Amino acid sequence: MQETPEGQEPPNLRFLRRLVTVLTATMILGLLTIIVLFVIRLGVVAPVALPDQITLPSGLRASAFTQGADWYAVVTTDDQILIYDRTSGALRQTIAIKPTP
Repeated sequence: MQETPEGQEPPNLRFLRRLVTVLTATMILGLLTIIVLFVIRLGVVAPVALPDQITLPSGLRASAFTQGADWYAVVTTDDQILIYDRTSGALRQTIAIKPTP
């Protein structure tokens, strides 16, 4: 094996050291990119504004709730969908769900 002068590295060792440094930097940048993409994709979402209370017609019980931009709907246990106006809280429409034959 050849002796190298003091303070100098063999060319292969210098190449490997640079390769490991570049790969380490690439891995760090890739990990940071993944973290940034997760934060952007799963970022803080504004909380959904729900109505304070919903008054259902007498005798009806709610089984599900959904909402749109200017309305919200309540599905009742007797297969009706009650659609309410978001701003006034007034009942807009009642839809009867018919079972499929």
